[in-house]
Parts: sequence; structure tokens; C-alpha cells
Amino acid sequence: MPSYVHRVPEGLAPYVRSCIGYDYRLDPDATHHGLPSRGITVIIAFEEPLDCAWLDDAERGRFDTLLAGLHTSPSLIRTHGHQHGIQLALTPRGVRALFGAPAGAFARALVDGDEDDRIPSSLQRRLQDLPWRERFTLLDQYLLGRVDTGRAGVRPELARAWSLLGTGPTVPRVEQVAREVGLSRRQLLIAFRDEYGVTPTEARRLARFEVAQHLLRDGLAAADVAARAGYADQPHMNREWRALAAMTPAGTLEDFPVVQDEAP
Repeated sequence: MPSYVHRVPEGLAPYVRSCIGYDYRLDPDATHHGLPSRGITVIIAFEEPLDCAWLDDAERGRFDTLLAGLHTSPSLIRTHGHQHGIQLALTPRGVRALFGAPAGAFARALVDGDEDDRIPSSLQRRLQDLPWRERFTLLDQYLLGRVDTGRAGVRPELARAWSLLGTGPTVPRVEQVAREVGLSRRQLLIAFRDEYGVTPTEARRLARFEVAQHLLRDGLAAADVAARAGYADQPHMNREWRALAAMTPAGTLEDFPVVQDEAP
């Protein structure tokens, strides 16, 4: 099940965290959990629409292009035996620069990318008909053409708080961050949630979860992962993992194991 990691050009680096193409053949009954992260997700599906909903939501959607804001519970994707497309993870600045709105406008939402012509269906059809290298080239060109640096700005204190909550081997406490950026805890809570759609505490949980995932995929033992990612202990990490991913750490490793390859 190959995936193709694309390095975006320098002009997109502040706005796009990652860009991955994929083409998976699976059991028709296979499902996949879309995990919470610090990235705002864009999926461009090829061949068949993406069958996706929040895990606890009975109402499902089918998307040729999907924009998913920050969230603290997983989505459930029904694969129907084949998943083919491109997934981007945007930064909060990227959401502003590309779509003219704060990340908070899309928080905890699954939005049709064709809405307001953000990722138009015409682009999806053009990408679908191209080989991988040409797909990435066209997508880069489209995104670069959408970037408006004048609307990419986030209040400096909020940008600083976002950075502090997501850097380093462990994630600082919210009270420390508020002092660092010169806001009260309440001021930070309100402004941060408006901008990003999650609270500082939730952002801290997402950052810690991302660190733990990377360490686990690097082969560290679970107890070492818990300590290095900033959890109180392994049971604390397991509880958080269940809350955010609805599965165990081991289950996450088994969900969609992929082999990265060069784009053909």
C-alpha cells in the first residue's frame, strides 16, 4: 500500500505541514480512524468519494474534497476496499492564507472542499487524470496561486502561544504559556479558541499526542514514549489515547500500515 510524500515548495512551507499521496487496496470492510492532530486536514479523493463521518455520528458524508478543522475525537472512514487521493495538513496560518478564515471557522467540522470554491471539483477532476508527479506539480501551482500573505496574519501573542504549545520534547502548561505571551489565562482561552477552534488545553493534548505517535512509530517502548511525551505515566497516556483515537497505541500502529515510496 504505497504512499508518496511530497515536499512542497518553499513558498508553501509556512502554510502546508505535509502533503501525501496514497493508493491503498484493502479489505472491502476495512475502516480507518482519522486521528486528531495539530494540522487542519484537506483530502482530495480520486475515483470514489471519501466516505467519512465523526466516529460517534450516525450521519455519514461523501466527499470528493474534504476540509476538516481541528478536533479532539477521531473520524471514521469506510474504505470500501480502495483509498486513493492526496492528503494535506495545513497550518493555522495556511488556513488563513489559502481560505481567508481562521482555523476556528472549521473546528470540529467536516466541510465539503468545493464549498466557496476552496478546493473546487474542477481541480479534483484535473488532478485525478494525471500521474503522481504531475498531480503534485499542479496542486503546488494551485495553492501558490491562492496564497494571500495579507490575510495570513494571526495575533502575535496567539501565534506565540500556538508555537509554545507545540514545540519541544514536552509541552508546557497553559499557565506558563499565558504568562509568556502576556495574557491572563481567561484572555488566552477566549482568543485562542476563537482563532484555532480548540482551547489551549486541547492544543496541548494534541501536541503531546503527536509527539507520542512519532516516538511510538520510531519503535520506543510505550513506557518510554509516555515519559518523553510528557504524560504522567503509561496509564495516563493510554487513557488519553483512547479519548483521542478511540483505540490503543498498538491499534494505531496497525491502522493503515503503509510503505512510503517515490512518486512514479
